[in-house]
Formats: sequence, C-alpha cells, structure tokens
Amino acid sequence: MRIGFGLPVSGTWATPERLGRVAVAAEHQGYDSLWSFQRLFVGEDQQVDPVYRSVLDPVVALAFAAARTQTVRLGVAVINVPFVHPVYLAKQIASLDVLSGGRIDLGLGTGWSDAEFTAVGASAERRPARTREFVSVLRTLWRDDVSAFDGEFYTVPAGRMHPKPAQEDGVPILLGGTVPAALRRAGEIADGWVSRSAHDLSTIAQDIDLVRAGAEKAGRDPDDVRIVCRGSLFRPGRDFLSGSWEKIREDVAWLATQGVTEIFYDLNFDPTVAGPDLDPEAAEARAMDILHNLTPRGLS
Repeated sequence: MRIGFGLPVSGTWATPERLGRVAVAAEHQGYDSLWSFQRLFVGEDQQVDPVYRSVLDPVVALAFAAARTQTVRLGVAVINVPFVHPVYLAKQIASLDVLSGGRIDLGLGTGWSDAEFTAVGASAERRPARTREFVSVLRTLWRDDVSAFDGEFYTVPAGRMHPKPAQEDGVPILLGGTVPAALRRAGEIADGWVSRSAHDLSTIAQDIDLVRAGAEKAGRDPDDVRIVCRGSLFRPGRDFLSGSWEKIREDVAWLATQGVTEIFYDLNFDPTVAGPDLDPEAAEARAMDILHNLTPRGLS
C-alpha cells in the first residue's frame, strides 16, 4: 500500500509558506505522493461543504510543490472534464511533468456543481462520451509525434505538441466516479480509479471489482489498474479513518485487503485543519502532528 498526503489547498492553511512546508515534510517523512483537488466556483446561495469556499488551483499548487520537492509524486483528484479543453490541459500537464521530472498523476472527473457548469458555460449532457474523447485526445497529444483527433466533442487537426511528458508512457490518468458505468470505464480506458472524498469505503471492494471488470473486458490485466483511495481523515459523522493513530492504521490495512493499492490522507475535509475561519497556525500544527504520527511504517 502506497501512502500519500493531501496538500493544504483549501481554507486558511492554504498559504505558500504552509504548502511548501507540508510538501517538504511529507517527502522527508517518506510519503509516496502529494495531492490537490479542483473547485472553481461557489454560487452565492449554494449549500456546499465549507472546505469549498476557498481552494487553490490544483495545477498551480502542484507546480509550487514540485519546485520544493525532489522525488515525491504529485497528483490531482480531480480536474473536471467539462470545465477545461483537453488540448490546453495536455500542454499544462505535460509541462508540469517535464518540470517535475516525471512525477505527475492526473485525475479526471465529470463535475457535479450546477453553479460551476453555469459559470464556465459547460454542458452536463453526455459526460461519459465526452470523457472518453477527452482521454483519447490527451493520449494522442502525449504519445504521437503527429497527433490528430476527429470526434463528436473535440477536433484536433494534424499537428505536433511538444514537449512530451517526461514519463515514457505519458502521464498516468485516473478517473473518478461512483456509478457502475463510471467504475467500469475507469478500468477500461484509464490507468486507475480514484475515490471521492465522500465515498462509502465500507463497500469499496464491490466498486473495485467493477473497475477491474472493466479492465478485463478491455483486454487489460486487472491487477495493473491502480486503485487510489482519498482518505478523508477525521471527517465529521464518520468513524472510519478517525480515532487513534493505530485505529487509522488498522483502517488503512483493511482497505489494502479490499484491493486498494494507494491511499492519501486528506486533511482538507477535517474541520480542525481546513475550516475557512480557523487560526492558520493552529491548523498547520495539527496537520503536522497528523503527518508525523501517520508516517508510513518503517521510517523514524
């Protein structure tokens, strides 16, 4: 089981100094990855989790972390397909992969906030089909010397995009999603699946079976598909991934028996860390305490 850590990208603790300190500390303590997430816009009367009121751009946050680290992987869970164009995102992510030395993982989702769809002029229709094309455009731009794509949603004339990602096979793509069709699609066309913050982890084995079934149907080895769990620590109303350090470690060990290959501890949903009105120094102190006490085993 690989263990990662969520970067401070929301709330009062999302400052340049704290993001840098958390990134460096996590790498030093042996965490395998650092993660961000996307939230573009919140409607004036929209009822959402307070964590979404103030969120750094995920690609910019990862670039900032990349400049302060050397080996830890850097991921986003997730950027929503309807809100960006694949050609533009391909250039951004390839550039970030080059500058980070080949350390990027790209998570993609389909979006859920009506306010965000309206604000960016995006359509919520046909999102599964759009996602398939989106992934295909990314792959041709990252892989082929001369890329071209002619689809229902995207048209790319024959041409070249350089530089290519530093990773030989391109940047790994993870898909989010919770309904059976989305889970199977992750196994079919992506390098893996990433769970959402509010996912019911008690039934995650069933979800993983669907992801791997999608891979098998596509002629891929199901065991090669990455299963990344967003571990929202100390989330109100939940006992799982909460309590003592040993209890959390036991929960993580149980997830491994269910088929999870990676987890990242995300404190952006812990109201004592990422609340919009918290003392940022106290928030950082708690986050660093958690980071130290949940250090991957085998390290001091």
